[in-house]
Amino acid sequence: MGTLFWTFLFYSFCGFLLEVGFAKVTHSPKQDRKCHVLLPVCPVYGVGALSILLLPAAVTAYPFLLFLAGAAVCTAAEWGLSWFYEKAAGAAFWDYHTLPWNLNGRVCLLFSLFWGLLALPLVYGVQPWLLRWVSRIPPAVTIPAALFYLGDAATSLFLLRRGGTRALRWRQGFRAGRPSS
Repeated sequence: MGTLFWTFLFYSFCGFLLEVGFAKVTHSPKQDRKCHVLLPVCPVYGVGALSILLLPAAVTAYPFLLFLAGAAVCTAAEWGLSWFYEKAAGAAFWDYHTLPWNLNGRVCLLFSLFWGLLALPLVYGVQPWLLRWVSRIPPAVTIPAALFYLGDAATSLFLLRRGGTRALRWRQGFRAGRPSS
């Protein structure tokens, strides 16, 4: 169970970094690129990665099948988490209505293809390395870390219900070390 938690957390953090980088490169006006108050994570990436890693070996052994299946399972995870955030938290972290081939603005073909591309280095490169790393984390560390994560998730959902995604902006309002008003 610890391996699943740390794998989820690692890829959620990587997703946060990817989102921040994407926002910077594309000059996106949407700067609330994370889903938690304290932790810099985007859980959709953690769920997507676990979905890919649960694919059978008969799929992951073939890059083209992995690409297709990775795109499919991650798109399903992205749609499900979009629905969850909308219903449970009244928030939308992404909206693909302006992109072609979208489904209710929750998913779109372009980002499904990106998911498929991300599946390849995940399975063939990063995950084997990550398993060696997480196997060294003592079990006594996992429970407090998981409880902290769950506390942050619950607090974040509460704040999302009250104030929308603005409540989770990771760099809002600080200039020269002082909060702005």
